[in-house]
Amino acid sequence: MWKKEDVKSQRVPEAGTGISTGSLAAANNPAREVSTASVSSKASACISQGIRIKGEVTGSEDLFLDGHFEGTLNLSNDSSLTVGPNGEVKADIFAREVIVRGRVDGKIVGREKIQLWSTGNVAGDLQTERLMIEDGAVLRGRVEIETGRPIEKRDEARGAAAGSSKGGGISVSSGSAAN
Repeated sequence: MWKKEDVKSQRVPEAGTGISTGSLAAANNPAREVSTASVSSKASACISQGIRIKGEVTGSEDLFLDGHFEGTLNLSNDSSLTVGPNGEVKADIFAREVIVRGRVDGKIVGREKIQLWSTGNVAGDLQTERLMIEDGAVLRGRVEIETGRPIEKRDEARGAAAGSSKGGGISVSSGSAAN
């Protein structure tokens, strides 16, 4: 006999109900550890741990990359890229926001913000308006902060001492945020 409650229990949960795809996958295969539970709710596309890609990726959606990628990643002005803890990227990255929890070898341009989590490891140049580096993150390369504001004369002396050659930029060479 049909009951209204039976129909509700068979329904697929909608986004925003608090159930993540990682917990569903873990329930279906408890022996396999799934790292997608930490995928941003905004992430439209996901390249998981077992995937290897060589080439060029362009898009206008948020991307979570937890696999291996080599080439160029170019996301539109509204898109963000998250390199998961298992992600290994050898590429130049262009996106509005870039979050690094894995390893990246190459130039990163985050138009608004770049975040290096404690598990992040970057070997390459960074260019952004805002930079967040957690304790334990490793960074080998140059950092260029572009604020879009002109530097005043008294700040030019400080900028020159730091090695800056562009107006509105701050440059730091070969540093490490590791302990």
